[in-house]
Parts: sequence; structure tokens; C-alpha cells
Amino acid sequence: MEIFDTHTHLNTSEFEGRIQDELVQAQTFGVTRINNVGSNYESNDAALLLAEKFEECYATIGWHPDDAAEFDDQAENYLLTKLSAKKVIALGEIGLDYHWMVRPKEEQERVFRRQIQISKEMGLPFQVHTRDALDDTYEIIKSEGVGPAGAIMHSFSGTADEALKFVELGMMISFSGVVTFKKALDVQEAAATVPLDKILVETDAPYLTPMPYRGKENRPAYTKFIVEKIAELREISADEVAKATTENALRIFGLKK
Repeated sequence: MEIFDTHTHLNTSEFEGRIQDELVQAQTFGVTRINNVGSNYESNDAALLLAEKFEECYATIGWHPDDAAEFDDQAENYLLTKLSAKKVIALGEIGLDYHWMVRPKEEQERVFRRQIQISKEMGLPFQVHTRDALDDTYEIIKSEGVGPAGAIMHSFSGTADEALKFVELGMMISFSGVVTFKKALDVQEAAATVPLDKILVETDAPYLTPMPYRGKENRPAYTKFIVEKIAELREISADEVAKATTENALRIFGLKK
């Protein structure tokens, strides 16, 4: 079994000093490729460094809505330069976050729209963060359009019908540990309904730890439990889910087997 954790954060301080241990454990659990996702200068640089240092690591860089104030001409030039790096496979995580409302809606939207445009200019998929903002997220992506490289709804938390609306826009749906939570019935229905060739798996570690380790720190190795839960929901084997989601990831990220 080979699994691709398409969205995680080994590039954060929580994992400092133990990256090698995390990668070894991930391999033990069948997680053979890991995409570390940035949100600002510091985390973007850290993701790039990990991708350069470790064969199984890739990088996604961009500006999170909470860091929208930092996105100026200098940040845009940084992106235009760094997105050409060999192991940068997407732009993200970008989007809207109305939960904490760290930055005003108008500022979040401006930064979101511009990064979608940059992703299309660079021929890369974009990874979307949305929290308490699903309707506005949909309308912005619909109006900007998804380029030929595609896009990903990261850690999807909506209904099956909502997931299918994003699929119709040309996106893939990525499921995190939330799909294993007992009360996440909408997310579970989505994981059972979305076509298998449109599904990705992720941990978003160190956050959103899946069962049976919920309440503890999340780790890339635990992508295995998300694969197993989706297999249970779809009544197919975990091997089949692992194979399909890994092939989906390789396809959207433009990687070879």
C-alpha cells in the first residue's frame, strides 16, 4: 500500500527536530509521499527546505487568508519566483476564513482571487482553505475559474451536494481526519458519494487527528486511518482507496509514479 498525504505541515515548529522520525513512521504506515503546505513567508520557506532535503517531501506555497495582510507586491514576486522550484507542486493554502475573521472579508477575497490567477498563470493547481465561508468560496472560484491544472478543496467539511458542486468546477475533494469523526455524517456522506477519481486524502497534521488518536497530535502516518475510513464508507478495500487517491494526487500534481 502506498499513500500520499496531500496536505500536511511538517514545516511548522511542532515538528522541529523530529522530521526524520516522522518520515520513518510514515513509511511504516504506507505513507510514501508528503506535501507540506505553507501559509506565509516562514512556513513557505520551511516547506521549500523540506522538499529540497527529503525525497518523499513536496511543497505547496501561498498565503493563507489569516496572513492576507502580508500579501503585497513583494509577496507576489516571491511566489512568482518560488513556484518554479522543482518540487513545488501547487499554490496554497489560499481561500477564506470567516471563523476567526483575522482579516476583513474584502482583503481575504482580493488575496484569494489574485492567487487563483497566479496559479493559472503558472500552470499549477491551487489548494483551498475555507472555514465558515463555503458559499463565498464557491462563488469566487466559479467566477475566477479553475485552470487546466485543476484545484483542490482541502479538508472538505461540507455536504455531498456541496462537494459535487466543486467537482463540477473541475476540483478534487480532499478528506482529512474529520471524516473519521463519529458526528461528521455530512462529510462521511460526501466521502461515500464523490467519484473515487476525484478524491484525495490528507492529515493537515498536527491538526484534525483522526480516530483512533483523536485528541492527540496528528502525524502524516495517520493518513492510513483516513484511507481505511473512506474504504469502510465506500465498502471497498483500503488498498483500492490508497491506490486511487495516490494516482489522483500524482495526476493533479503532475508527478510520475
